Amino acid sequence: MTLTVRVITPDKIVWDEVAEEIILPSSTGQLGILTGHAPLLTALNIGVLRVRPGKDWQSIAIMGGFAEVENNEVKVLVNGAEIGKNIDKEAAQQAYNQAQTNLDEANKGGDRRQVIKAQQAWRKARARYQAAGGSA
Repeated sequence: MTLTVRVITPDKIVWDEVAEEIILPSSTGQLGILTGHAPLLTALNIGVLRVRPGKDWQSIAIMGGFAEVENNEVKVLVNGAEIGKNIDKEAAQQAYNQAQTNLDEANKGGDRRQVIKAQQAWRKARARYQAAGGSA
């Protein structure tokens, strides 16, 4: 048996295929889903969703949301998502490095709002870079 996996953003369906296994970046840690999984509703963090449609894993950068698992169907509703193989790795690395610099600067400044904003941008940049195959 397989899982039907759908990754949906407000403006498009990013992924709609069957898979053998999926790993979600839930708010409580990495969550593996196989066929026959118990029904579940979980919040998702900004991070990398990994899906295995066959032998090879595919990475999808997601920007937070929710996942529902029921009857071998996984519906992932997120604010934004991008398939890793479609991300320019060099550009993602540069964006990640810049986000790290901005976060370091914000931490020095002490303005709580700026720190939170910089942390959010850093998480998004890190997820994109990791999904593209980088090791951040």
